Amino acid sequence: MAVEAGTQTERVAGRVWTVRLDPYGRPSAGTVRLSCSRAACADQRFPGGSAAGRKAAVEHVNLHLAHIRSGGGPRGEAWCACRAADCAWHTPAPVAAGPRGEAQSAGAVWCGGPVVLTVYADRAGRLWRIAEMCARCAAATADCRVLDTALPPARTAPSGANHAAVKADEKRRPAGGTPTDGMAAVFSDHAPLSSAAGASSSAAATPDSGSRARAASRTTASRRPKRWGKIAQRIVPHDLEPDVLRLELIELGDAFRTYQRSPEPDLALLATLHERKARAFRLWADVSGDASLRHEADRAEKAAQTTLEMHANRGGQPAGDDQLVVERLLTRQQAVHARTVLDYVTAHAPHPEAEVRLAVLMLTLRAARAGTGNVTGQDLTGWLQGDAERVLQQLVAADWLRLPGTVADVMASAPENPTAFTVPTLLPEQPSPFAFGKTTRSRVSGWAQKAVGDRKIRKKKLGAATRLLALYTAAHTRPDGRLGPAEDGGLHLDQVAAFCTLPPDHVAEHAGLLVTADWLAEADIAGERLLGQLTERILPLGGLL
Repeated sequence: MAVEAGTQTERVAGRVWTVRLDPYGRPSAGTVRLSCSRAACADQRFPGGSAAGRKAAVEHVNLHLAHIRSGGGPRGEAWCACRAADCAWHTPAPVAAGPRGEAQSAGAVWCGGPVVLTVYADRAGRLWRIAEMCARCAAATADCRVLDTALPPARTAPSGANHAAVKADEKRRPAGGTPTDGMAAVFSDHAPLSSAAGASSSAAATPDSGSRARAASRTTASRRPKRWGKIAQRIVPHDLEPDVLRLELIELGDAFRTYQRSPEPDLALLATLHERKARAFRLWADVSGDASLRHEADRAEKAAQTTLEMHANRGGQPAGDDQLVVERLLTRQQAVHARTVLDYVTAHAPHPEAEVRLAVLMLTLRAARAGTGNVTGQDLTGWLQGDAERVLQQLVAADWLRLPGTVADVMASAPENPTAFTVPTLLPEQPSPFAFGKTTRSRVSGWAQKAVGDRKIRKKKLGAATRLLALYTAAHTRPDGRLGPAEDGGLHLDQVAAFCTLPPDHVAEHAGLLVTADWLAEADIAGERLLGQLTERILPLGGLL
């Protein structure tokens, strides 16, 4: 409890109750023990196993919560219990620099906001924790739920009519609720406000009741906290300034939750919300000095850009006379990364042979992030048919590829037991030629697999050079499926031939094979350029130049 000294209220440590389940006795017995950190709570044992123990633990937690609410709820003058534990309950914020350039502790930067009553439950169902902590720590703690928010502590002790007015306001505030301007908030108490009326009538009976009532009204209004909200698992403090920023953050949180409940996605709206969030979080970081807010703003800005790209891709272009919408396999940025991999393979394949280059491309995509990957014999034969074992031996002999066993072992490996391989030039200690994450790596690898393993290409039994041409044309198309950028009108014949390891005068022949396989709708050589267009069925694989 708080101790009043003159007119100042001393702050006290936030309360913590911990309830946990532990095995008891022999494991075969299935007995669990329920213990509580409160000394007055005796241990309990349940032979029925974890299910019975969890049910009892939840009931025990609710019993404590009922006592806390009956005692007035969380205390506004309490210190954050998480900070007392060195903020070990959550991942601390990044270390920030002080006004003179010195490092500040993560906990000092993070803690802030009103005192809230929270319940944490670990996902294993073994630990429950009730705590009085600050709003920022609550938002930063995974699996933590905020149940109630305390009124801000009074800076001076009220007296006389002011004291009576404050008491009347507390009676009007239901247990566990937070009052708002103009209406009484209700959490779980729906009783009529007779007590408030009684307090008003008793105040009216005192001398000079008019002036005292007006003073009490002003005091109550000044003590009533402003509206607060939640966004991105963070509590928006009720005293955040400027006020327009606080309202923007609250409205944004409500808008994101409304969007999540909408039956149909609206990517344009979502991108707008992310852009507003990025601007608001940057301003919040400036006024609060919290470095983690600026990191969140950067994430929101990237999310807005990605969402806009998804909107452009999924909105797509009409495919044919029936105006079908094309859903692209790659975003525009992912297509840029795909072309980067194609250029890398052109420059770093150990042998200028189409089969070798195709194998290098597919293995590079699997090992692009860590320098290692998995492959099966079925993968290799799907890419290279009868040349797989010979090509693999060439890569091992050139030390471009390293295997844990023999080439024959790789060819015999099944999908349920793939072979791990290593590409030394892509290991983390080497300078990385790629700047994409694991999601982009997976998407680009899947895109290449779909292109190389296209059913009509497999049915026609087209060779490695033709498959490389299929990949190259798909990666270098406009939204309407035409090859090459609009300003150039086609692909440079020399660049196409260099990637496919073909003489330039043989490119037209292999492009004709792609026309027969329904990959290209048309293909032609005009001067030094390859002209053409993807068919409607291949448009989802288009790379969006």
